[in-house]
This record gives sequence, C-alpha cells and structure tokens, in this order.
Amino acid sequence: MGSKFLTGKFIISAEKLSQCPTFGLPEFPLLGRSNVGKSSFINGLANHKKLAKTSNTPGKTRLINFFDFSGKFMIADLPGYGYAKVSREAQNRWQKYLEEYLLKRTEIRSLIQLIDGRHDIQKNDYQMREWVKAYNLPIITVITKMDYVPKNKIQNVINKVEKEFGGIVLPFSATDNRYNEKVLDYLIELSSKTEV
Repeated sequence: MGSKFLTGKFIISAEKLSQCPTFGLPEFPLLGRSNVGKSSFINGLANHKKLAKTSNTPGKTRLINFFDFSGKFMIADLPGYGYAKVSREAQNRWQKYLEEYLLKRTEIRSLIQLIDGRHDIQKNDYQMREWVKAYNLPIITVITKMDYVPKNKIQNVINKVEKEFGGIVLPFSATDNRYNEKVLDYLIELSSKTEV
C-alpha cells in the first residue's frame, strides 16, 4: 500500500467520556506505560516531531488527547499507567474515567498497547492486558523503541511479545520509517473494514 505518512492533527482533549465529541471515525486508543513512547508513536506516524508533546517527565498526559489522521481514523492518547507521582485519589479518578471511555466508546475499532522493546514486558503491561482480555476488547500490540534494539535481537523481541500476548504484533521506531509504514497500513486497513 505504501501510505508513508498521514497528516496528523490535534483536535481536542477530554477528561471523560461525556466530554468526548463524536468524530464519526474509527478510533484507536493508546495504552502503555508512562515512558513507553506514546507521543513519539503519534509523531512518528504523522512525521511531525512536535504534534504530540514528548516529555522527560513520565505521566504528563492527564487527559484523553484526540488526533485526527487525514480524516481516516483518530488516535486517542491516554494517560500512561504505572506512574504513581499523583495522589491515589487522582489515579482512581483517571482509572474510572478511562474504563468508562474504553468500555463504552462505540467508535473504538481496536486498542493499541505499546510495549517498550528495550525491556522485558513489565508487570503492569500484563495487568493491563488481563483487564482488556477480561472484557474481550479488540487489541493489537506495538513494540516501541526498536531502533534501540540490536539488529540481531529484533526478531527475538518480536517473537517473545507474540508468544506472551498473541494476536497482531507490530514493531515501531520513531526514527525508522520502515516500521511506521506497516503500522499505518494496518490501521488504514482496519479502519476501512467496516463503518463505525
């Protein structure tokens, strides 16, 4: 297909489901630990380094941030999990809002769980996956930061994630367009299968 890049555009932030506008486009929410590279994933797909704000401080995202990709689909950047420098009360509130969004948002075509390719799958990655499985939600896995993985270990990393999580597993790097194109093509294909 060779889509290369789509134009990504930030649309709006929302705290909870009742504030999320209806876009009439397939939606792909991003699940991942706070420093897994969600912003870099969005920027890489759009070939736009400053579209989503990357930060050295994990846990900066407090809201659901919606990005439109050329009117083909939306990516929803969610607060990262596994970062505890906020009050327990704030964490519980986010969790409640996010669960409501993930379970009741009809536009969601598939969740995307991002896993850091440099490390073993973490405990909270497994916990997140268990939650997704419990509700039987559609999900694909994207392994980020693959440019940091030695070339002779790339296939091992992919195989391990496939073995642990099953389903579709796609490698990704914010700096290597080879990977990005495959992810974009897959999301476009998934978006075009059925109308929202």
